[in-house]
Amino acid sequence: MGNDVLLKTDFKDLKLFRRGKVRDVYDLGDKLLIVSTDRISCFDVILPSGIPYKGRVLTGISVFWFDFIKDMIPHHLITADVDKYPSELQKYKAQLSGRSMLVLKTRPLPVECVVRGYLSGSGWNEYKEKQSICGISLPKGLRQSDRLPEVIFTPSTKADVGHDQNVSQKYIADLVGAGIADDLQKISIEVYKRASSYALQKGIIIADTKFEFGIHNDRMIIIDEVLTPDSSRFWPAEAYQPGKAQMSFDKQFVRDYLEDLGWDKKAPAPDLPAEIIAKTTEKYLEAYRKLTGKGI
Repeated sequence: MGNDVLLKTDFKDLKLFRRGKVRDVYDLGDKLLIVSTDRISCFDVILPSGIPYKGRVLTGISVFWFDFIKDMIPHHLITADVDKYPSELQKYKAQLSGRSMLVLKTRPLPVECVVRGYLSGSGWNEYKEKQSICGISLPKGLRQSDRLPEVIFTPSTKADVGHDQNVSQKYIADLVGAGIADDLQKISIEVYKRASSYALQKGIIIADTKFEFGIHNDRMIIIDEVLTPDSSRFWPAEAYQPGKAQMSFDKQFVRDYLEDLGWDKKAPAPDLPAEIIAKTTEKYLEAYRKLTGKGI
C-alpha cells in the first residue's frame, strides 16, 4: 500500500451525508459509505497536516474489533472489501481500498458511551475536583492513570460543535428511556472488559474508550468506529507507571506537542513538523500490529 495522505474525498456523484473531523460519510440509501481520511484533530480543531496510514489503521482496527465482538452485539459493518461494494463505487476503488467501510444506516442514539478502566483525561480532572466522575463516587487518594477499582460507565452528550459534556446515567435514562440506558451501560462495559483483556495480552492497556450505538430494525447495534486509537486511550503496558500521564499509541502524542507550543487551540492550527508526523504514524501502525498481528 502506498502512504499517500488522503485529507478529503470529493465523490461528486454521491450524496455527502456528513464530513466529520476524520471521516467522510456518503449516503447510499439504506446504507452508508464511511471513508476514514488521514485527517487528525486535536482540541476539536482539524490540523492542516495529515498522518500517513492513519485512515487505514482506524478502519483496520475497527474491522478487527467488529469481528471480535460479533457474538456480543450486532454491528453495522456490512463489508470493508471494496470488491464487494456496489458497482457505482468501483471507480473510487483506489481511494476507498483499506480505508472504508460499507455499513447499515441506523438511527443513532444521542449518547457517547464512555467506559473507563483507568483514571485519565476529563475523568481525572473531574475526580480531582469532586472525587467522582459523572456522579459515580470513587475512593480517596487515587493518582492520575491509576487503575480504577472497577470499570465505570461515564456517558456524555454528543456535541456537533465543541466538547461533549459528561452526564449521569439518570440523564441518559431520561433521554432514551431506562431500558435502553441500562442496555447501553451493560453492553459497553462488557465489550470494554473483553477487549481490554485481549489488548493487555498484546501489550496494550486500553485506559478508556467510547462507543456509539444505533437502532436498526428495532434492535440496538454498535456503530461508528470501535476501540481505535482515536476513540480510546491506548497505553504501552510495559511503560505503565501510575501517578502521571502515560506514553500512548494514540494522538495524545500530537496533543502534547501542541500543548508545548502554547497554541491557543483555535483554528487555524499550526502545521506539524515532519518528525512529529512520522512518529505519530509509527504509533498508529504499532498499535495495529500489536492488536491484529498483521501489518498494513
